[in-house]
This record gives sequence, C-alpha cells and structure tokens, in this order.
Amino acid sequence: MEKWTPKHEAPEPLEGPVVATVTGGTIVWFVLFLAQLPFYGWYADHGHAWWIWTCLAGGGLGLIGVWYVRRRDAAIKRAAEVPPPARP
Repeated sequence: MEKWTPKHEAPEPLEGPVVATVTGGTIVWFVLFLAQLPFYGWYADHGHAWWIWTCLAGGGLGLIGVWYVRRRDAAIKRAAEVPPPARP
C-alpha cells in the first residue's frame, strides 16, 4: 500500500466572526431546549426524551465553545499587537 500525498496545497483557513457564530449556535440550542421542555411528557411517552437532553447538552457544550473562542480571539489580537523582535 502506498502512502497518500496531496496533489495541491490546502486552502487558507477561513477567519470570520467565530465568536458570534458560536454564540448564535449556543442560543439556538438553548431556545430549542426551552421550546421542547413543556412537551416533556409527550417526548417521554414516545421514547424521544433524549431530544430535549440533546438540546441541553448542545447549549452546555456551546457555553464551553464560547469561552474557548473568546479566549482564542483575545490571544490572536494580543499576538497581533506585539511587534516582532528586531534582528541584528
């Protein structure tokens, strides 16, 4: 079996409003959780209660994601402000 090698270079990563995107996704997960919560009895009776808990887990993981991307964004901004060291 021969080793696979790429035939062209990978594209540059896309940089966009990452914090806003993750925050928006997290809000959507929590809204879905709250929208389904009044129907918990129906979901439980039909074996679909995991849908509600999936939305809650998505919101919780989204909070971790918001924390992570905010710290990442701050680190990128700090690194951009530091001038490169002078070379002799």
